[in-house]
Amino acid sequence: MLSLLLNYYPDFLRGLLTTLEASLLALIGSFAIGVVIAVFRIVPFVPLNILGRMYTEFLRNIPLLIVAFFFFHGMNAFGLNLSGFVAGTLGLTFYTSAFIAEAMRAGIQSVPKGQMEAGRSTGLTYLQTMRYIILPQAIKIVIPPLGNQFLNLVKNSSILSLFAGLDLMYWGDHVASSSFKTLPAYTLVALFYLLITIPLSYFVRWLEIRLNRLPKEAAEVKTALMEG
Repeated sequence: MLSLLLNYYPDFLRGLLTTLEASLLALIGSFAIGVVIAVFRIVPFVPLNILGRMYTEFLRNIPLLIVAFFFFHGMNAFGLNLSGFVAGTLGLTFYTSAFIAEAMRAGIQSVPKGQMEAGRSTGLTYLQTMRYIILPQAIKIVIPPLGNQFLNLVKNSSILSLFAGLDLMYWGDHVASSSFKTLPAYTLVALFYLLITIPLSYFVRWLEIRLNRLPKEAAEVKTALMEG
């Protein structure tokens, strides 16, 4: 397996970098879309509620492959010829955003209603209160499920290989077919995925602990100032 890595390390490196790029772009995009859809689900405006529900229910109940196929083949009907990388990344983004939206909606609804009322009473608009008061608390609450979704996103990025997206799985297929060493090739692919997901899981765990400590640290500082 070591000899296989040495012989094909440029291919694995290209695949690893492409997987990281697609995952990062999809992570940013899915989080941004997911937050917007989550707000749609709870704003006091029925058409947006319906739109948000339709979005999440549709994307959460169809396979990721279908979503990616829509961008790769379906966009041709609109005169757009997307590359495998772009189509796969867009499919991954919109598919993941539906799950992030549900996690964020649950987090927002877990914030006490008095927080919204307090924000509105100070003169903030609904969106300002949501942005500056509600969402920061909701994000802290949903760090664990968001972390799981981000980990799933990295693993689901292998969908790019079906559209010649030049990701890690694509180059793993290439190495396996070129060297006729299928098991070692895919074992190396698995190790490269672990190289991404294990540090990410530890980072999410650290972030969760850190965010939970911040209120306690702030309270300790306040107490020390009052005693001083």
